[in-house]
Amino acid sequence: MADAADLTATELLAAYEAGTLSPVEAAEAVLARIVRDDPEYNAFCLVDEETTLDMARDAAGRRARGATLGPLDGVPVSIKDVLLTRGWPTLRGSTTIDPAGPWDEDSPAVARLREQGAVFVGKTTTPEFAWKGVTDNPLTGVTRNPWDTSTTPGGSSGGAAAAVTAGMAPLALGTDGGGSVRIPAAFTGTFTIKPTYGRIPHYPASPFGTLAHTGPMTNTVADAALLLDAVCGADGRDWSALPPPDVPFADAGPDDLTGLRVAFSPDLGFAEVDPEIAASVAAAAEFFTELGAKVEQADPGMGGDCVEEFEVLWFAGAAKVIEHLSPEDRARLDPGLREICEQGARYSAVEYLTATARRMELGRRMGLFHERYDLLLTPTMPIAAFEAGREVPEGSPSPRWTSWTPFTYPFNMTQQPAANLPCGFTSDGLPIGLQVVGARHADALVMTACAAYERARPWKRFSRG
Repeated sequence: MADAADLTATELLAAYEAGTLSPVEAAEAVLARIVRDDPEYNAFCLVDEETTLDMARDAAGRRARGATLGPLDGVPVSIKDVLLTRGWPTLRGSTTIDPAGPWDEDSPAVARLREQGAVFVGKTTTPEFAWKGVTDNPLTGVTRNPWDTSTTPGGSSGGAAAAVTAGMAPLALGTDGGGSVRIPAAFTGTFTIKPTYGRIPHYPASPFGTLAHTGPMTNTVADAALLLDAVCGADGRDWSALPPPDVPFADAGPDDLTGLRVAFSPDLGFAEVDPEIAASVAAAAEFFTELGAKVEQADPGMGGDCVEEFEVLWFAGAAKVIEHLSPEDRARLDPGLREICEQGARYSAVEYLTATARRMELGRRMGLFHERYDLLLTPTMPIAAFEAGREVPEGSPSPRWTSWTPFTYPFNMTQQPAANLPCGFTSDGLPIGLQVVGARHADALVMTACAAYERARPWKRFSRG
């Protein structure tokens, strides 16, 4: 029998139903995997074995009585350490937060999972206050990529991605304000979707404003659909939350994508892409024709890179994060975070509103583009995973993570759903990702297209052995 830690959530649920595996055995398997492997990967900043096993025993009891709380009852899940979790500290990778709490409230997505009987494994690592596209912080150090531990898993949901990749929990909750689920998914060969803003309710409101989304991180599209269905829906604490979709994401559409209008943009009109990655992504995009789609190369006409405007919004949000800190606390921050906070604090209201206007124009352009095309395909990342512990690759002319993520942050500006599909490997054996973007509220279509691709071309999963 396969190690239960290597099973997907869908496979675990089937085993529970068949009586060949219990939630307690699944929890024990992932905890054993964490003990064995996490000293090398550093994906978790908190593991609470007693709580995890208690939740698993409760789930096993409910199954024995035929009284499960929901579709994910008994399934292990990790939670990014920026999402409030009752009873556990949420330290956000920072030494400036008091672990004593109180920690008496769940964020909306965590609350929905608790209500459904999911088994919480622990909190996963993030850069300090989730500020950058790699995962290292002053509190817990450097998180590493299971495919090559000399490289970064990306960020800011790097711990979540490493945990899913290495079998330390089949489901993970992450967040994405500029690529923070898609960057690590691309670097680790996992699936994710940043859904339409508001699809998953968020509380407390992010200091980065409406750039920040919550998203699932999994090994398969089917697992992501299960997790999305569990956490979508209104929550009174989030005034921007959308109602749940009319049809569950788990009821994926057909394999046949006949007639779907798909645009492939290899560079969004301005980005530079590593040739090896460009070739792999182009081949993956072309494969959509075999699924019945009409694929043609077309740029969405974004009017150039929006990095300057994104940085105004992002850096100003970072300044908001730390505004309450004393000079002594600020001195303990990640030096890069301190730099962007100082920059963000200097922006004027007019500069912020100018960046917001650019954002609205970008949204208009993409709205019109999606009247012609149902989906947009791009690389998720223009480069492969690079050295862990660095914000940028060696030799980069820029010191900031935004210089190597040109395909992710634009779709936080526009609030569109955007997924990462693993689509190959570099010659060094590092994963490559294809980004699948839909119009706002077209989350189901993105998931359907991704499911069709996965069924036709299942990707190789990580195996330590």
